[in-house]
Amino acid sequence: MKLSTRMLVPPFILAAAAAFAHGDVAPQAVDTAGLPDLGEEWLEENPWRDPAGENWQAAIDIGASGYNQNCARCHGLEVVSGGLAPDLRYLSADWDGDEWYLERYRNGMTQNGITKMPAFGELLGQEAAWAIRTYVETRPDDGAFDDHQSRLSEIRDYLKTRAVEIEGGADAAALSDEVAALRSELTDINSSAETGSDAPVAESAVSRAALALDGSAQSFGKAAEILTIGLSAAN
Repeated sequence: MKLSTRMLVPPFILAAAAAFAHGDVAPQAVDTAGLPDLGEEWLEENPWRDPAGENWQAAIDIGASGYNQNCARCHGLEVVSGGLAPDLRYLSADWDGDEWYLERYRNGMTQNGITKMPAFGELLGQEAAWAIRTYVETRPDDGAFDDHQSRLSEIRDYLKTRAVEIEGGADAAALSDEVAALRSELTDINSSAETGSDAPVAESAVSRAALALDGSAQSFGKAAEILTIGLSAAN
């Protein structure tokens, strides 16, 4: 199991962080509509890990919501830990990583009578568990897009300009060739990004911008906004 040294922080810090972060906050239900029912028996390995699988993107979208509601307060936005809790991006995307994750998710963690992490298993169920796991393991590693920052800024600015032109009456449909080229370029840039977990494909602001850019009039501004937020977070 791949665990980064960034996850190995002193126990007293973890305890303090968890006591502050969780307190009496109750786990928030996760809407898993759109994902198949996995049954009552818990699986031992993430069923939605394959990027080519039909449920991969849905699992990430649902997992992102579930993570932000229940996990981000301790483990950080976009799963980037501030050092007070394990950085889950570096939990290996394999059977060993799943075993560690599932143990914590189902049973929580208590030390010296202090709840560091509540048990989510019976409250949220395994569909939510594996959706969150899929989201977590597809986070890009630190600096994954450093070599592409300049080009991503150019694409963002281009999309902003086109959005203004379309608002002024320009025909979005006439830009279909440009849209296809930009979607392809963004997809290629995202494919170059390494994940902290060694999952095969990262899900990021870059891939989200590519998905958002569908050629519709509003998609230019939406994709630009996604890239703006992503570039801001990277800096």
